Amino acid sequence: VMRLTKPTLFTNIPVTCEERDLPGNLFNQLMKDDPSTVKGAETLMLGEMLTLPQNFGNIFLGETFSSYISVHNDSSQVVKDILVKADLQTSSQRLNLSASSAAVAELKPDCCIDDVIHHEVKEIGTHILVCAVSYTTQTGEKMYFRKFFKFQVLKPLDVKTKFYNAETDEVFLEAQIQNITTSPMFMEKVSLEPSMMYNVAELNTAGESESTFGSRTYLQPMDTRQYLYCLKPKQEFAEKAGVIKGVTVIGKLDIVWKTNLGERGRLQTSQLQRMAPGYGDVRLSLETIPDTVNLEEPFDITCKITNCSERTMDLVLEMCNTNSIHWCGVSGRQLGKLHPSSSLHLALTLLSSVQGLQSVSGLRLTDTFLKRTYEYDDIAQVCVVSSEVKQS
Repeated sequence: VMRLTKPTLFTNIPVTCEERDLPGNLFNQLMKDDPSTVKGAETLMLGEMLTLPQNFGNIFLGETFSSYISVHNDSSQVVKDILVKADLQTSSQRLNLSASSAAVAELKPDCCIDDVIHHEVKEIGTHILVCAVSYTTQTGEKMYFRKFFKFQVLKPLDVKTKFYNAETDEVFLEAQIQNITTSPMFMEKVSLEPSMMYNVAELNTAGESESTFGSRTYLQPMDTRQYLYCLKPKQEFAEKAGVIKGVTVIGKLDIVWKTNLGERGRLQTSQLQRMAPGYGDVRLSLETIPDTVNLEEPFDITCKITNCSERTMDLVLEMCNTNSIHWCGVSGRQLGKLHPSSSLHLALTLLSSVQGLQSVSGLRLTDTFLKRTYEYDDIAQVCVVSSEVKQS
């Protein structure tokens, strides 16, 4: 049994000395004449020649394990009904990797039966390749033997995720991917496959198509890279208040990389879940608000009130002034009944008497059925400037 892998670049160990030493310029000249070195960079341990693998090597999760199996008849007799079977034993299952389950009629002396097996590794830990051969001798005696080949499957990447919940129901996902192997990786693709409730936008490009990480997205050993995605609920789900409550499924990451001379690996994470922020029975969010307003001049904002409970509410709106924010309009007005999972939009007017970055606070919603009041402070910030600065 021999593992099939891509060749590697041959590297030599440079041996040099100063001209005043006994060898003189002999070592330097030998390195220049060595065909395996790079001309002009003989002392940098670089090579231009390929060499066959000298050992079994490392196998990483997500890569394809390929092996060449050869059964050779070392005897001087013809054997019949040869059956070669290759199984891969993991900690959780046993897989049959044989390309064919049919027996070979006969095998002459000094002849062999060859087979190549492939398997995409999906588990980490100890793997055992079990090769079993059964055959019949000329005297009719049935013979059987097995050989075991053990190897370890290592973890190539360390993936960590962080979720950030926005007031507009958008979810920002930061995926930190670290190369924990001993060789560089070419990150061919890192994408997020969203669940049925979300649309996703990748935030990893500068401009139209240029990647934030440059044209050659190599990830060196032990280096970490952050990928950012924005998920927005689809219209049919965003209108339902139940979607924003409890645990929601975001999607899964699909990572494709290449190592050495183009060996490809692929990993898919399990379904990522985040705990959605709890809004209680009533949620108040801002739909529109200006970034900058003039001092002591009224400006308008639009609020969205959503009933997140399972009962109908009869709401009353109260507006309380603060030291810097003053509400314009009638406080204590009836908003009417609001059914479960339904929303209403509310246009409000206010002004600020203090310059600087001011916080919009002082809204109160009271449910007349349960006599329960919901307070909303620091719901947004607005920059207040004098009219002279605004005009200039």
